Amino acid sequence: MSETKKVQPLQAVKGMNDILPPDSARWEQLEATMRGVLARYGYQNVRVPIVEPTALFVRGIGEVTDIVEKEMYAFEDRADKHGQAEHLALRPEGTAGVVRAMIEHSYLRDSPRRLYYVGPMFRREKPQKGRYRQFHQMGIEALGFAGPDVDAEVILLARTLWRELGLKEGEDVTLEINCLGQPEERAAHRAALIAHLEQHQDVLDEEAKSRMYSNPLRVLDTKNPAMQAMAEAAPKLLDFLGEASLAHFNGVRALLDAVGLAYRINPRLVRGLDYYNLTVFEWVTTKLGAQGTVCAGGRYDGLIEQLGGKPAPAVGFGMGMERLLLLLETLGLQAPAAAPDVYAVVPDPAELPRILPALEALRAAGVAVQMHAGGGSFKSQFKKADGSGARYALVFGGDELARGEVAVKPLRDGAEQTCRPLADVAAWAAELRTA
Repeated sequence: MSETKKVQPLQAVKGMNDILPPDSARWEQLEATMRGVLARYGYQNVRVPIVEPTALFVRGIGEVTDIVEKEMYAFEDRADKHGQAEHLALRPEGTAGVVRAMIEHSYLRDSPRRLYYVGPMFRREKPQKGRYRQFHQMGIEALGFAGPDVDAEVILLARTLWRELGLKEGEDVTLEINCLGQPEERAAHRAALIAHLEQHQDVLDEEAKSRMYSNPLRVLDTKNPAMQAMAEAAPKLLDFLGEASLAHFNGVRALLDAVGLAYRINPRLVRGLDYYNLTVFEWVTTKLGAQGTVCAGGRYDGLIEQLGGKPAPAVGFGMGMERLLLLLETLGLQAPAAAPDVYAVVPDPAELPRILPALEALRAAGVAVQMHAGGGSFKSQFKKADGSGARYALVFGGDELARGEVAVKPLRDGAEQTCRPLADVAAWAAELRTA
């Protein structure tokens, strides 16, 4: 008789995590809060594929960025009948895909658009707390708006979300802003910056040396302590801005000042994507160690044309949901796990034909009902009722059913047990709802 070979269980890919109850309830609550805020600002949902042509991100994000060079999951698809294979990638960020969809469907032809997306992104990074290979973003894109008013609006939308979640701006999260100007202004600054880096090659690490000519602005974003003094002394992009760029930046600042939103101008804030111009910003926190950026974005007026569309201005941001949930947990602001309104205790499963209609009537009236299943003693069922977090237990005992009633036992406040008629569930259902 042959032995049955034990099948080894498989595990999730490193850095790609399962989200199980009750944690999944926290995600749902965060998403619901986000959607409520987005609706109040007039943003509509857009859903684009997770897999896109690799060229979209190479062209949109920039070929010499860390994302494209080191982190993007890119692969060659199976060849078609002609032997041709597409080069595809799992999306590492959301903006390029949204812009591609707008161009493909001529969606900006009639009017500007305020859009948002929620979903998974993928980057092959070293997994650490708050930073994973599959992570989730909520992002907004305001497309077709050129003025500083919408720059201020997207920043204020984030502030509204912080307030809804119980975060305090200036304490739990802080706003940093900068202006990257226009391409010709950045070109002049780039030349001055390269000259500065060439004069300080003795303090540059290998990564900085490799970026010195291809992407010198990113060198200023270094976390290397030995390079901080050099970076602080580097030429400031703000000093190279022309009149129009400064006017736009000052317009954003004036609007933020008008609503009393404090911010810090950070001349080294450059962002990791090549498509930004003019306003860039980050909402940062000191509560999560090195993972300090919670929300980041800015203006990207050239991206739509860069990806083949008719030139149009645009501004938006991306927000890491894992990191935001981690911040809420760290500050003790996470919402309690969702619980049913009532737990139905069923001592005799044979009575279910009489019990189920009442439970369905309660659910139809908006009451969240968790029914005990699988049998078990009266005591064990009450233990599960208490553990469910429900405010009430509905006890369908033999005596109660004989009278055409159900016992309603409060589980949280010590109130007296009462009985309610099964024939008129709708009349008393509302008193069981928690909200």
